[in-house]
Amino acid sequence: MPLPHFLLLIVAVILAAAVTLWASLAAGVPLITLLLVGLTGAALIHFSTRNWHDHDR
Repeated sequence: MPLPHFLLLIVAVILAAAVTLWASLAAGVPLITLLLVGLTGAALIHFSTRNWHDHDR
């Protein structure tokens, strides 16, 4: 992937996150709720992608 495309992708992700935060806070969603939803989602993704194999061979 060329560097300009990669940098544009990073900028797009940051802007999407900013718009999401702005829209949810403007709608009156408490910040602690956003934090808990994000933490729960990260935990679900983390535990769903583990392969549960022992690598100590």
